[in-house]
Amino acid sequence: MLGRPARPVADDLEDPLTGRDPEILIVGAGPAGLTAATYLARFRRRVLVADGGAPRACWIPVSHNMPGFPQGITGDAILKRMTDQAVEYGAVVEAGQVEALKRDGDGFVAKLNGREVRVRAVLMATGVIDHHPDLPGVERAIERSLVRICPICDGYEAIDKAVAVIGHDGKGVREAAFLRTYSDRVTLIHIGPADALDEMAELTRLGIELIRAPIDNVRLDGDRVTALSWGGAFRTFDLVYSALGTSPNAGLADGLGARTGDDGRLFVDPHQQTSIAGLYAAGDVVRGLNQIAVASAEAAVAATAIHNSLREADGWTVA
Repeated sequence: MLGRPARPVADDLEDPLTGRDPEILIVGAGPAGLTAATYLARFRRRVLVADGGAPRACWIPVSHNMPGFPQGITGDAILKRMTDQAVEYGAVVEAGQVEALKRDGDGFVAKLNGREVRVRAVLMATGVIDHHPDLPGVERAIERSLVRICPICDGYEAIDKAVAVIGHDGKGVREAAFLRTYSDRVTLIHIGPADALDEMAELTRLGIELIRAPIDNVRLDGDRVTALSWGGAFRTFDLVYSALGTSPNAGLADGLGARTGDDGRLFVDPHQQTSIAGLYAAGDVVRGLNQIAVASAEAAVAATAIHNSLREADGWTVA
């Protein structure tokens, strides 16, 4: 796994500015969770962020579609900047997994690092887990941008290059079709069952080469990928995309009965509240587009809604 920036770790439950327990728990310290932490801390809320480990953003070698960074920025740098900003305004970031979450009257009780944390509201920013291809050295290849997981993020960098897409169902076809915007040398390597490939006409129409075979080995030669996948022959590609899907980290919300879709991701209302009052969600764990800009926007909406909801519960007028 790639590294991530060092995080401040809370010594106890108390907010360092007020000496009082947190009001809001944010589960996840990726872009969504850290954005919400900054907003809520600037709303003068007591915020505890549970940092469960390296988020997907750690896999970004260099992002060129992050607003404000025309020369690109690494995933680790994004996370460090966002962490520093949240901590600057008083948010507490604590390393550890939230092991359980349950209702407690109008609020919630979470089990974190062996103790109970009682809060008034919870934001789920737990993201998803990518299904990486079972290839030797895949993590190093992702770090070097040779194997990629997001054509929306970096399809532009595939212009006129030899591109392979590894898929096991219709998602592989759709991703290969998307990448034809950038290159006329796109190959779909289908490693799933034959009946899962139901969009053959689209491949033919777009001139996408189809290979039906498992990948036996991967070679990383300089700045190229060579994949042994059929008949003992090697094929060379500039880029390889994994279109094997993701699994959402929605188990805590599932345990509370929150509504999810067929893909396991959470449904939310226009204020990012799940079907459980007081439980909000933002980022990749929510149904929608998996992008940092989207996650941050959802987090800003959620944080503002949480703040206003707590103000209303306390008898304040909400604008």
